[in-house]
Amino acid sequence: MVKNILVILSKSCIGMEHKAYLIGRKVVVFDYELGRQLYKEGFYGKFTYVPKVKDLAQCDEIESPLELSLVEALYLMKRGRIKIVTREGKEISINEFIELARKYIDLFDELYSVYEDLRSRGYIVKSGMKFGATYAVYKYGPGIDHAPFLVQVSTKNTKMDPIEIVRAGRLSHSVRKKFVIAVRDVTSGKIKYYAFKWFG
Repeated sequence: MVKNILVILSKSCIGMEHKAYLIGRKVVVFDYELGRQLYKEGFYGKFTYVPKVKDLAQCDEIESPLELSLVEALYLMKRGRIKIVTREGKEISINEFIELARKYIDLFDELYSVYEDLRSRGYIVKSGMKFGATYAVYKYGPGIDHAPFLVQVSTKNTKMDPIEIVRAGRLSHSVRKKFVIAVRDVTSGKIKYYAFKWFG
């Protein structure tokens, strides 16, 4: 059903510069050129019909919508790179989008704050789901280097099981990555990072 919607919208929305469509828990850029630009600018999103982009030169040949996470979409929205609209074409304000995202995703504010902070430090931030973490963080980008950090977003009041920390540490060590826990200070808004080093 979702794939059929993507095909229909893709055919009707090409050329709608800077517009991205909110579809469920995803934001989709149907303008192929804009999608390629966004990916090349900062490895934002993933192409619907391309499992993996091996290098940036490949982007110029890709003809596929670009799917953005809600976190990525808000980041680009705040920077004026995209305008987010409904399927009917109604523009969504930043505040409206944040309220919608909070309904879909637990700890959305924390996830976004960490993402934005890492981006502001010059890192490329992608999903770390396949590694069992929130984010995989790159210095240069996927396909160029391996992610040296795995970041798990948490809160000050979250109880952490020591066994889970050990498991995460072992996994990150096995793939030669540093495991980091990121916590946003609710008072200052600053992000604190706690890195774990595996011995043995």
